[in-house]
Amino acid sequence: MKLSAGQSHDGQAADDLLDHVGAGTIVLADKAYDADRIRASLRETGAFANIPPKANRRSKPYFSTWLYRERNLIERFFSKLKHFRRIAARYDKLAENFLAMVQLASMRLWLRVYESTA
Repeated sequence: MKLSAGQSHDGQAADDLLDHVGAGTIVLADKAYDADRIRASLRETGAFANIPPKANRRSKPYFSTWLYRERNLIERFFSKLKHFRRIAARYDKLAENFLAMVQLASMRLWLRVYESTA
């Protein structure tokens, strides 16, 4: 996987991200991923796309709002990650260093949750 530019559109990196999706997986994504080619790619791998349809789409595919609510957990996680200034500003030039910082910050967030429940 490669690190994309911060201002690039999500749909451009979708092919690289979805190559790793296996059969039986449910993909929760936002409207940026609502494209026929993405849905077809997921269907070929045996995955289920739970993506809200864009307003201008003529034929609206099935979409579960109940299942889509689970995406909130991921959105909150990324929001917490952005509290780490080094990650939010993307100071690291190398993708390996940036990934290492994301992993460290993720561990710190996980430990915070684990400490409060133990």
